Amino acid sequence: MQNINRLRIDLPISGMTCSACAARIETRLNQQAGMSAVVNLTAEKARVDYDPSQTTPEQIVALIQKTGYGVPAQQITLALEGMTCAACATRIEKALNQLPGVEARVNFATEQAIVKYQPGQTDLAQLIDTVRKTGYSAREMAEQGREAERARKLALYQKEFKQFWIAAVLTLPLVAQMGGMLSGDHHDWIPRWWQLALATPVQFWIGKRFYLGAYHALRGGGANMDVLVSLGTTTAYLLSLVVTLFGLHEQHVYFEASSAVITLVLLGKLMEARAKGKTSAAIEALIKLQPRTARVERDGQTLDVPIEQLQAGDVCIVRAGESIPVDGEVIEGASSVNEAMLTGESMPLRKESGSHVYAATQNLDGMLKLSATGVGKETQLAHIVRLVEDAQGSKAPIQRLADVISGIFVPIVVGIALVTFVLWWWLSGDLSLALINAVAVLVIACPCALGLATPTAIMVGTGRGAQTGILVRDARALEQAHKITTLIVDKTGTLTAGAPTVTDVQPSAGMSESDLLATAAALEQGSQHPLAEAILRQAAERGITAAAINDFNTIVGKGVSASYNNETVFLGSLAFLKECGVPLQAADAQPLLAQGKTVIGLGTTQRLLGLIAIADPIRADSAAAVRRLQAMGVEVVMLTGDNPQTAAAIAQQAGITRYIAEVLPQDKAQQVAQHKAQGHVVGMAGDGINDAPALSAADVGFAISSGSDIAIEAADITLMRNSLMSVADAIALSRATLRKIRQNLFFAFIYNVLGIPLAALGFLNPVIAGGAMAMSSVSVVSNALLLKRWRASGNR
Repeated sequence: MQNINRLRIDLPISGMTCSACAARIETRLNQQAGMSAVVNLTAEKARVDYDPSQTTPEQIVALIQKTGYGVPAQQITLALEGMTCAACATRIEKALNQLPGVEARVNFATEQAIVKYQPGQTDLAQLIDTVRKTGYSAREMAEQGREAERARKLALYQKEFKQFWIAAVLTLPLVAQMGGMLSGDHHDWIPRWWQLALATPVQFWIGKRFYLGAYHALRGGGANMDVLVSLGTTTAYLLSLVVTLFGLHEQHVYFEASSAVITLVLLGKLMEARAKGKTSAAIEALIKLQPRTARVERDGQTLDVPIEQLQAGDVCIVRAGESIPVDGEVIEGASSVNEAMLTGESMPLRKESGSHVYAATQNLDGMLKLSATGVGKETQLAHIVRLVEDAQGSKAPIQRLADVISGIFVPIVVGIALVTFVLWWWLSGDLSLALINAVAVLVIACPCALGLATPTAIMVGTGRGAQTGILVRDARALEQAHKITTLIVDKTGTLTAGAPTVTDVQPSAGMSESDLLATAAALEQGSQHPLAEAILRQAAERGITAAAINDFNTIVGKGVSASYNNETVFLGSLAFLKECGVPLQAADAQPLLAQGKTVIGLGTTQRLLGLIAIADPIRADSAAAVRRLQAMGVEVVMLTGDNPQTAAAIAQQAGITRYIAEVLPQDKAQQVAQHKAQGHVVGMAGDGINDAPALSAADVGFAISSGSDIAIEAADITLMRNSLMSVADAIALSRATLRKIRQNLFFAFIYNVLGIPLAALGFLNPVIAGGAMAMSSVSVVSNALLLKRWRASGNR
């Protein structure tokens, strides 16, 4: 009996590194009265049964945090049902964000809510219950899966498609009679009782969805498009019903208006649903690229295994012409692989033993045997899909005005319709005319176009970007990118190929090339800097063994020092050597610097041991990319740690007029801040760990996908192609998307600004008004779909 009132909560826990951590948390929780806890280290979760009269979820979270561990915020995606316009989305979002610890974004176009919540303050059941109380239904996307959601929407579409054709058949005779009236014949071709019989099922069976939607919206404390449609059509139907029942033959009936409006609105919704489905075509196309099964070697046998059952470490065999099922490393075989579906790069890449391959890419001409390193949700493809879905679910700042208007739109329209009715009745004395003009106001006004204007363009733009190797983190970044006036680029790995090689080894008198490289290799061993790797690679190619050193020390961004043969040796930039007191003549390095090479020196306070020149050629398309960016009105500024002479030579090759040399890694973010302070909208493109602070500081950060994970995490836009031309493509995509958003918002606003007054003045028949309303949303979505024609530079 004591357990009847106990509740259970599952909490994620971060920071656990061993079983002792889990035991410590479990002990701390079980010491509390009325509480029983089990902590799972593998799942990184705690399952806690507690007595709500003695403990709250917030107190449980506080206990875990006091033990020294965290309870991270969770993010889920809810599939929403019942939304009919942007006002619905606004109301759901507002209700969710009123819950403690919740940050929600509702996307009307995708019919989804992306919700971040703090376990212990809110749970999934509360989120779903809040949506239900608002008048709609919700379920977690993870529970039903993508295929189930697609099947649900297809079944709903097919049901509404059948209802539309039934409504069309019933409405057509009524509309045909209205056509006769427009030609001057005002006689009823169809007896009014027959008109009533045709209109009634359309009004209350086919139109049932509008009544239900209006009921749920009003019960939740708001109003939406369903309120306008149901109020307008019901008014026209009831007026006609009264005229028919009481035999008022001198009065007109408007059964055709109520039926035609419902039929046309339903047609518009069907067309809108079909068009909205196409906005997510990019993601669907990516997902379909991954094969359903993989050929796996297990226990000496080759088996076809569903990809859901694959595990890291499985050995997969991929024949020529097949799609690669997992991320992995080639352990046998060689082939060319087409990665265009992930990177947008049209040229196939050669893969051999040791090469990395990715799920959904195409093996072209040889057999590959590979060891799986990423399966299921851990593949690059899955990461791209999640990133694109998050971006499509985010809101651009430009959408705020539309959201505000959508929230108050319906009450304002009802007010205008009421004023229209009163004025027309007062001025004309004709009740039916006043009602019909008010109905026209109600049915022509629709907040749907406003709600769809921005998210549909964002969905198509981010999806098209993903297809061409441009991964946008959120809608804010996509919107901000079109404003960029200054692009700061890191030289190494962004402008250049990022694969520096040693070109010259110039030992001083008394030193051989081998001795100089052995000393340099000794000082650089263990470093991951590209220049250090170039020196170590050169030493290895010559079969040179690194010398033994002691007292190693690193001076970040400048060089290193160590004790060698009882004296301190310095290795680094020429400026660093001068700071350390190494005797160095500028003329020694001048010929190398003039060629745009990076010169590394070695020396002691007594003498210069020698110079090593390293070249990192600029990418083949860097100069063209710089020209394109400049033609777009974007100033390109190069940052480099090289000396001014090397920087000048590289900048000249790339066509860059502004460059800043001898910039320390920790100062890159400061350079970004300085340009922002001058009023520029600054983009930053880089690929290294030391670029991460600058990428975060920029208005928009662009990371090359071949760069470090830290840089990619800090960036707003990730570029799958290792090319500066992708930055220009991303800015061009941003500008194209923002043009569509502005066009859509203009259409949506002007439609209502012109349509509502025309209806109020009596210039629009309700049937025409209903048809115009239905087509407004379709036109906005169709205009957004034109973005699918956009092409990246390499695909034109």
